[in-house]
Amino acid sequence: MVIFGSILMVLSVVLFFVQFNARQKVASLRQARAGSISDLQLIAMKVASEIGSGSWRDYVKLQGDIQCDQPLTSELKQVPCVYYEMKVEREYEKTVTERDDEGHTTTKTERGSEVVSENSRSTPFTLKDSSGKIEVDPDDAQIDTVTVLDEFRQATSSTISFGGFSLSMGNNDGRTIGYRYQESILPLNRNVFIVGEVTDARGLSGSYDAIQLTIEKPTVWGKKYIISFQSEARLQKEAARTSKYSLYGMLAAFTAGAIVLGVGLTSA
Repeated sequence: MVIFGSILMVLSVVLFFVQFNARQKVASLRQARAGSISDLQLIAMKVASEIGSGSWRDYVKLQGDIQCDQPLTSELKQVPCVYYEMKVEREYEKTVTERDDEGHTTTKTERGSEVVSENSRSTPFTLKDSSGKIEVDPDDAQIDTVTVLDEFRQATSSTISFGGFSLSMGNNDGRTIGYRYQESILPLNRNVFIVGEVTDARGLSGSYDAIQLTIEKPTVWGKKYIISFQSEARLQKEAARTSKYSLYGMLAAFTAGAIVLGVGLTSA
């Protein structure tokens, strides 16, 4: 009972952080300034005329289409994108011998998997709305992605390859069955909703009649950096629901865990 009670207490801690993160997301969506790209450009020019460019920052939310002149090529599927994440897992079987308390042994075959490679990359891109364009640096953002690959291939040799990926496999534990290749991307020309920090730190643009603005990770702790296919309303609804139910779960797990722990320690 003590072990079960401890598990419930750990679960309550996990749910606390889930609920805290969801509350921060709701707060971030409410705090971010809504507007168009041209609105931000006007504010930046006004600030620059008063105190000079390079020091203005604001927390904003924008909607627009992804554009990029020099996109990435995803490692496995080899498709153009501005962000990708890939993973290769080895699936295997191995023989396990177990001995019980009476000294009897049993032999069985177990199936398992292990990650042999994973990687993610991003590149700056342009967000375009009806009023203008702005550069986005997606590093450290919470990014929605589209799955472009989830494929299992039988093992045929000691070297595996897929698209631009290649890896020589040495000796492994167990008998290799095959490899699962997974990849998801943030594609070009998709409409996205972005919450992040706008800055004019790069000064004037090349045309010298506008400020070079960039959306990047907020410098203030707790403010979220989000690039999502979902609308603001949908994100708020989901985050509020997660906050609500994780709070209920946290309180239930903590109460049950405290009771079970108390009973277990008393009867020990």
